[in-house]
Amino acid sequence: MTDSARFTWTVLLPVKVLARAKSRLAVLAGDRRHELALALASDTVSAAVACPEVARVIVVTSDPVAGPQLAALGAHIIPEPLPQVLALSTDSLDGSQPALNAALLQGAAVAARRWPGTGLAALTADLPALRPAELAKALRAAGGTEIRTGTEIRTGAAFVPDAAGLGTTLYAVPPGGEFRPMFGGASRARHAAAGAAELTLDGIAGLRQDVDTPDDLRAAVALGVGRRTAGVAAELLADV
Repeated sequence: MTDSARFTWTVLLPVKVLARAKSRLAVLAGDRRHELALALASDTVSAAVACPEVARVIVVTSDPVAGPQLAALGAHIIPEPLPQVLALSTDSLDGSQPALNAALLQGAAVAARRWPGTGLAALTADLPALRPAELAKALRAAGGTEIRTGTEIRTGAAFVPDAAGLGTTLYAVPPGGEFRPMFGGASRARHAAAGAAELTLDGIAGLRQDVDTPDDLRAAVALGVGRRTAGVAAELLADV
């Protein structure tokens, strides 16, 4: 956290069981899909841990491989009950992922108990081109978001849309705001409809480039990805 910050940020990342993660990348990764998913999450966590605005990173996962590896990178691991993990692969009719958002709420509850007064930022775990400075820029902007209700002014939620303009890669709420993540499908519209402010910032291409498809992976590689994703992607894309 920077010296000028008024509060700390806790970043929350939900990580699916690797065997069920990134199904749309199966056409490219085949039986290495779990390896690619872990590489994406590892590079995302590494960038978040290195961000000067972030005091701590919490990963919500029950994967027996991802948990220890992400913990070794500096993340706090919160195990997820098995029924919730299985439900992460099932979307609702509107494309949202209730169990994924429930995992984020679970992490937020732990953060509130252990580090009261922290800002909460939910981050997708598939941002291999993320730079610490990009995340810092977005969190500083989110920290200054305010909304007016009658005569009261309080801190409001903010979010960053993905590169496709449909989803969300970052949802942040400073202390005093209501943490209501709505990830999955067209989450950009849902977050905006719920009153969260969309952050339109320059210079955060890595923060916006999530990876769900082979084309997304190519776009992330073009931006410059972390070393773990770079190694796996170089082999997978060389065979295409």
